[in-house]
Amino acid sequence: MFPGEAAMGNLEMKAEANGKSGDGKGGPAQKSERIFDLTSPEWYLNRELSWLEFNRRVFHESEDERNPLLERVFFLSVIGSNLDEFFMKRIGGLKQQVGAELKLLSIDGRTPQQQIDESYEMVRDLLEQQQNLERELLVLLAKQDIRIVKYTTLDETQRQKMATYFRDNIYPLLTPQGMDPAHPFPFISNLSLNLLVATRHSDGDHVYLNRIKVPTTGTGIPRFIRVDPGKHLYVLFEDVIANNLETIFPGMVIESCELFRVTRNAITEQWPDQAVDLLSMIETALQDRKFAEIVRLEVDSTMTRPHRGMLASQLGIDSRKDVFTVDGIMAKRDLMEIVAIDKPELHFPPHQPLDHYKLSGDFPNIFHLIREEGPFLLQHPYESFSSSVERFLKEASTDPKVLVIKMTLYRTSANSQIIQYLLDAARNGKQVAVVVELMARFDESANIHWATYLEQAGIHVTYGVVGLKTHSKVIFVVRRDYNGLKRYAHIGTGNYHAGTARAYSDLGLLTCDPDIGNDLTEFFNFLTLGYAPARTYKKLLPSPRILKKTLLEYIKREIEHQGKGNAGLIQMKTNALTDQDIIAALYQASQAGVKIDLIVRDSCLLRPGIAGLSENIRVISLVGRFLEHARIYYFRNNGQEQYYIGSADIMKRNLDRRVEVIAPVESPALQAQLREILNLQLADRRGAWDMQANGSYLQRQPQSRDEQRSAQEMLIEKSEKRLAEARRMYKKQYSKKIAKRKNK
Repeated sequence: MFPGEAAMGNLEMKAEANGKSGDGKGGPAQKSERIFDLTSPEWYLNRELSWLEFNRRVFHESEDERNPLLERVFFLSVIGSNLDEFFMKRIGGLKQQVGAELKLLSIDGRTPQQQIDESYEMVRDLLEQQQNLERELLVLLAKQDIRIVKYTTLDETQRQKMATYFRDNIYPLLTPQGMDPAHPFPFISNLSLNLLVATRHSDGDHVYLNRIKVPTTGTGIPRFIRVDPGKHLYVLFEDVIANNLETIFPGMVIESCELFRVTRNAITEQWPDQAVDLLSMIETALQDRKFAEIVRLEVDSTMTRPHRGMLASQLGIDSRKDVFTVDGIMAKRDLMEIVAIDKPELHFPPHQPLDHYKLSGDFPNIFHLIREEGPFLLQHPYESFSSSVERFLKEASTDPKVLVIKMTLYRTSANSQIIQYLLDAARNGKQVAVVVELMARFDESANIHWATYLEQAGIHVTYGVVGLKTHSKVIFVVRRDYNGLKRYAHIGTGNYHAGTARAYSDLGLLTCDPDIGNDLTEFFNFLTLGYAPARTYKKLLPSPRILKKTLLEYIKREIEHQGKGNAGLIQMKTNALTDQDIIAALYQASQAGVKIDLIVRDSCLLRPGIAGLSENIRVISLVGRFLEHARIYYFRNNGQEQYYIGSADIMKRNLDRRVEVIAPVESPALQAQLREILNLQLADRRGAWDMQANGSYLQRQPQSRDEQRSAQEMLIEKSEKRLAEARRMYKKQYSKKIAKRKNK
């Protein structure tokens, strides 16, 4: 767990001891006289524990009675999905370190085993709260005539109906597997639900153990099976199987039926720089992942101790540490099926993304619009992804003056319009180049599919730079305009994914800035060549090499301005802040008197509010209807303000081991929009949490009726007002044009 208040008191006492009294009489120490060892682990938090703390904040949303009921169920399911990923990625990686006997300590001085142990403590506490809340929500759902019930509570008619459904739709899909000398313990796939069934002959004492995999994926059968089409009455898939076992084991006595689930490590050792064929390597890695070591076993609360021990032994895990008891619905991420129930009164008010106010008219060509109106700032999901980003690519694919389209592709949707427009562009004779990141975690298989599909259509596909993951979000278009070749671009903070564009808060820049165009030419040459990193950029801040160096320079510059009597200000909105060098630089800036505002969604390893070290730093986290995903970087720069947006978080992996792009936003009008976002979010009292020095968070409480609305709600409202005003102005201008024509 994070250090408590007493521990933080010790930290602050230590800080005092490291410094000297300012006047020799016990007064406050002078900033310049305080000495902090910024390499010391005590000034940093643990990444794993910080991320779990973020999930406590998400969990609070499922507890919060201000949220509609099905939205509370949504947040409960998100926690389940997040914990699955945590075990696959984070615990899996830590267990590999333990297995390799690595002695490398984390930034906060913990060994890999210490991190696992303390993470488990937090996870078990979170699971207990989760299970208690699940019971509460099920009662509330029942009051709204949405019932998830045990099979045994159904009446006779309903049971007969379910028995028929089992025989017709489920039984043919099942493959029961015995476990004896002729049938060794079966392979258990990652995140699969399984029934451990104990049977015996009616006239014998020998107990047979059997496994039945619950076929919840690829069958078209939902996890929550609706009993009556006219009612929202559901039973769980596995419960239907468990209560019809006599069909599977005719003539046998069913001694027990117990549910379990395993989680496998998603971290497989692959070395891209040594691979002859990256595509083949990733395919091998995916195959390896299927058989990777198990890092978690979940069992239902009714499972006997001997059966728990047998499973743990067969699966090669520690029965004391790696087994988690679930008293309730296992695999809570499947609750998304319940969330999808069409009861508007139990959901947030419907939100339909609006057209960007400059794209709402009948202007026939988006490239003319960008050229004549200047750059656009897109705010998703408040503004439509389809009528802006997808429109940009769609028009590029058909515009006879467009010659070249290049883009990076990290994640996209299953039925992607983006892919279709790229194919259309190739068919229309455009030169199309796509950098597909094959190592996008959990999307590798989909990206292999898209890469192969695009290649077969004649599109030039590359997989980025060896040893670096391409995480940037860029579309680059070269068009022959009336005055020669002109370059247009979209640079974003989010993936080219229509689904996440409606659920995540992201930003995008549409521009034809010539310097950015030059920079992107260099950038894509770097990506498609795979080497020559020593390229020069006028405006873009790509990583690796340039972004981190520049951020450190800008932080140092704010310190210099502060030293000259010019108030320094740094504001960063990012998903995570874990890079030690950047954190240390921010500490130094705070010590110099620079004010620092940090909006960090999840993991933050910086400790704010420590006297003499970080009292000028405040950190908030926003949790709400939309997942905060945008990145904004602001530096006051003695009045010459600088704003940047882009794909990079302040993490070592993003700054040193990924290809990212951060772009300047220079238009005063667009800077004003970013300022509005930052101000609204920093002032939020509905969805904001203030971080404490010990790593815990305190939720802000609204003080007035106006403060009951979140920043996200206000941004929805502001997008509506911008569009309404744009339409009003367009109508006014159109009326004037008509009037002129009539007077002629």
